Amino acid sequence: MRLTREEESILAGESGDGRRKAMELIVALGRIYGAERLVPISSAHLSGASYKTIGDGGLKYLSDLAASGSKVSVPSTLNPVGMDRDRWREMRISEGFAEKQLEIIDLYGRMGVRTTCSCTPYLGANVPRFGDHVAWAESSALSFVNSFIGARTNREGGPGALAAAIVGRTASYGLHLDENRRPTVVVEAETDGTAFGYSMLGQAVGSAIGGGVPYFKGISPGADDAKTLCAAMAASGSVALYHVEGVTPEAARFSEGLDGLESIHIGERELEEARGRLNTADDVQLIALGCPHLSAKEVRDIAAFLKGKKKARRDVEVWFCTSSEVRDACREEVRVLEAFGPVLADTCMVVAPIEGSFQRTGTNSAKAGNYLPTLCSQKTVCRDISGLMEIVT
Repeated sequence: MRLTREEESILAGESGDGRRKAMELIVALGRIYGAERLVPISSAHLSGASYKTIGDGGLKYLSDLAASGSKVSVPSTLNPVGMDRDRWREMRISEGFAEKQLEIIDLYGRMGVRTTCSCTPYLGANVPRFGDHVAWAESSALSFVNSFIGARTNREGGPGALAAAIVGRTASYGLHLDENRRPTVVVEAETDGTAFGYSMLGQAVGSAIGGGVPYFKGISPGADDAKTLCAAMAASGSVALYHVEGVTPEAARFSEGLDGLESIHIGERELEEARGRLNTADDVQLIALGCPHLSAKEVRDIAAFLKGKKKARRDVEVWFCTSSEVRDACREEVRVLEAFGPVLADTCMVVAPIEGSFQRTGTNSAKAGNYLPTLCSQKTVCRDISGLMEIVT
């Protein structure tokens, strides 16, 4: 691997021990994947933020990094944490968990990371430009910026993304290279055009192809649709980049080179099968919306749907998960939602320790439907928002 003089000096420890260790990790990853050089990044998005997922080992790792004086050198944002920082008692979080979670957030903040704690930073706090090289670790978010924005990132792990943020560089391999952004499969798709429909489409495609780069025909997703499509394909498979004919910014580059690629069709039967695999319970104790985090438009749409309705079942809790920025921007709508349950900021049902309080959770998200059973020991009911709200109204 060819390093610049500046990169060699960082690796030699001339910029401090923290940056040296970060560069060692970036160079090691580059060598493993055959990178010829490093590329500067314009931003990073970091996972490994919930105490539930990183535990005491991760807490010590962050503490050692912060103690070494390590600072991020590019704008960097943080994934959801295991609780709402102000309303954790409503989530039945223990004081011990809350104390360590707040310490994790503080450590990231000391390193210069913006601690807004959302899986949708591209909706406001961290928006790459087309062609930017970035280092993002949240699977749904990195798929969105790769696909819908046209920035370039691999599916980074938490430590790798943090190391890249510290040195401002990442190894140039995988989806940073033109040749690896070409479609590998054509998907002739049908959907009802709703966000839930796009989530089920992503579930079906991810399950069918696993990885690779799908090229979609027959759909026209907006930003919220793309958000749910990204999340579902990343959770049911390992899709980190896709193209949509006439929609995504790189699709036109590849429209003439599709002959000879495998082609699959996803229609009503495949979508129903995908939905069926996510339904493993008959009733729920918790309904949790916002995986990925609810956008301002989604909050407004849900509030319009719920306005005038009343919650009838007190044995079922309802959570609405979003970013603190969206919650602050939608105060009137939040008041409507709060009649049904708390609007929680900077957390979500997947990275919160809900398994201590619930065993059956309802969701409109294929991403959550995949992760809740494995990460939270939940049985799930997967329906669109109106179907979920029928349970409690």
